[in-house]
Amino acid sequence: MSWVDDYKSKLITAEEAVSVIQSGDRVYISGNAATPYALMSALASRKDKLEDVELVHVLLMGEDPLSRPGMEGHFRHNSLFVGPADRKAINEGRADYVPIFLHQIPNLFYSEQMPLDVALLHLSPPDEHGFMSLGVEVLASKAAAETAKIVIAQVNEKMPRILGDSFIHVSRVNKIVEVSEELPQLERKPFTEVERKIGHFIADLIEDGSTLQLGIGGIPDAVLSALKGRQNLGIHTEMVSDGVMEAIEEGIITGAKKTFHPYKVIFTFLLGSKKLYDFVDNNPMFEAHPTDYTNHPFNVSRNDNMVAVNSAIEVDITGQVCSDSIGTYIYSGFGGQVDFIRGAAHSKGGKPVIALPSTAKKNELSRIVPFLKKGAGIVTTRADVKYVVTEYGVAYLHGKNLQERTIALINIAHPKFREDLTKEAKGRYLLP
Repeated sequence: MSWVDDYKSKLITAEEAVSVIQSGDRVYISGNAATPYALMSALASRKDKLEDVELVHVLLMGEDPLSRPGMEGHFRHNSLFVGPADRKAINEGRADYVPIFLHQIPNLFYSEQMPLDVALLHLSPPDEHGFMSLGVEVLASKAAAETAKIVIAQVNEKMPRILGDSFIHVSRVNKIVEVSEELPQLERKPFTEVERKIGHFIADLIEDGSTLQLGIGGIPDAVLSALKGRQNLGIHTEMVSDGVMEAIEEGIITGAKKTFHPYKVIFTFLLGSKKLYDFVDNNPMFEAHPTDYTNHPFNVSRNDNMVAVNSAIEVDITGQVCSDSIGTYIYSGFGGQVDFIRGAAHSKGGKPVIALPSTAKKNELSRIVPFLKKGAGIVTTRADVKYVVTEYGVAYLHGKNLQERTIALINIAHPKFREDLTKEAKGRYLLP
């Protein structure tokens, strides 16, 4: 049978496709801008016929019908990275959270530590050889496709065909549901004056020919805007957004000096505008790979002059970084922060950076703190941290003792909190 006939024979409705899911199954759901809404909605409509279905995923975008109140006993999320869709359910005890480095997630499936019954994926249409691209999110979806007993594909004509280690053949898929829907887009906001200052401090650490890992939001956008005039920068990152595309168009990012995958933008998912999705479609400059490749610290370190920029919720005066919770309230996840911090630390000339505004809640709370909040999780240890940046400057912590660290971090805290921080530090004998 040709792949075309095979494809047509698997075409069914979303409701028919999810009917194969049984009580007690473990189901993987692709996420980010590849969240398969049609399949999730169809699955939610079957709730009265199902019990104890475990839903495994990373960040889901948009409204999640499977975590609404009333779904208890039918579906339970086991989230590998928490977001707005499942945050409330997790903190109310209606869902679970797995702290894990992003590069280790695919092996949960390959090793059968977390065997999958069904994978719900969001793919591009097949090419002339019958291969469908995972599109805007590879992450752990390729591992799920290769290990799940049943693979259900939501095939979207508007999903870009992104190159790299990101393809699934029609023969590997059991059920296909065709849709035509726009992908979620990121609403981009202008960066603030605080973010602009942080961006300039980070840009001063970046030399011509450096390779960058940047996240999403005001600080990464501010960094990229401060790099005008730099030459031959590269990208090896977890995610790509519009700022990277614009820096490529301006000639700032070329990848010409990369020591690992020169001339290529290496990433595992992207999130941005329709213009970005069109830009990456079939573009040989971009390669999407699973996280066990993009995020593996060894691969990150193969880029000389690797500059990794990651955010934090709070940092204590000894350099411990909390990024996934606000006290006991689970907010996000480990993600790739430690993957890239450690990878950049082992890169020749590498610079791992933690960046955050010095305050929160309109300057009412310091984010440089004497103690992390009760119950707060340490994502990046103080032994891993090298650079911490706020709008007040750069603190270099590597190889520094506790007193030196405390002085450096208080110096980049907001001035209104420095006296209290100093008093707390003296009470703990961190300062004379």
